[in-house]
Amino acid sequence: MRNEFLEATIKLAKNDKDVVLLTADLGFGVFEEYENMFPNQYFNVGVAEQSMTSIATGLAMEGKRVITYSIGNFPTLRCLEQIRNDACYHEANITIVASGGGFSYGALGMSHHATEDLSILRALPGVKVVAPCTPWEAGKAITALVNDNGVGYLRLDKSFANETLKETSPFLFEKSRRHREGRDITIIATGGILKEALKAADFLEKKNIKIRVVGMHTIKPLDVEEVKLAAIETRGIITLEENNYLGGLGGAIAETCMDLEIKPKLFHRIGLNDIYSSIVGSQEYLREKYKLDSEAVIKKILELIR
Repeated sequence: MRNEFLEATIKLAKNDKDVVLLTADLGFGVFEEYENMFPNQYFNVGVAEQSMTSIATGLAMEGKRVITYSIGNFPTLRCLEQIRNDACYHEANITIVASGGGFSYGALGMSHHATEDLSILRALPGVKVVAPCTPWEAGKAITALVNDNGVGYLRLDKSFANETLKETSPFLFEKSRRHREGRDITIIATGGILKEALKAADFLEKKNIKIRVVGMHTIKPLDVEEVKLAAIETRGIITLEENNYLGGLGGAIAETCMDLEIKPKLFHRIGLNDIYSSIVGSQEYLREKYKLDSEAVIKKILELIR
């Protein structure tokens, strides 16, 4: 996903000298090409994410289209006050990019596990919250966010789902992408963990259980119509996210169902169970430990449809 993001960012900067990339002592081995091509559109502010956000706001207020970049929680939770008070309140044109959502940096421990960011950024007024499921979506998302007005959040994952759809369709915030058709249960996933949903759907297909799989790359604004169709047309909804199950994708879909006065026949949220992750290990290992992998999804679906 990071490569697609970088390729799209280079294209943006080439076409618009007002596109500026800020990073906080990161990007070595990643941003050299960008820096060499656009030395006046790139700033490394050092280990100072809060200052980075305030600098970005100042640049945006002068007409720049600014991207801030760091890993995990550092460009978001570390500088939440600056995002809220500086960027959001002034409706600055800033796209906050976190590389390493969820358990991407699982071996580095709880400080690097980004498992509350979707919930917290979603609560800030006016912020678009995007967690691409595929590399193609990552490239399209950064382009859409930079060209949009206001603050946006792009959560990049080290894992990703393989592209299953034609890449010719336009990328729209309010339009999710349906990767599998089915009438039994709908799995709605956000981010790279969509790959676990697809694995579960493939396994259940062999048991003649038809799973609809939706990649909800944007959880704010949400694709309300797709949620409505899932609730009406299938026997239930399972949400899957590498994030606290409170306030993120699952919360957004539950709220939408209640707002629409539509009650799915079955509904279950799969995410981190309102705890801090105290284990270290690879992303795959932590998904297994915290019951976020395809096996956990399969087990829960089989329990529900019985």
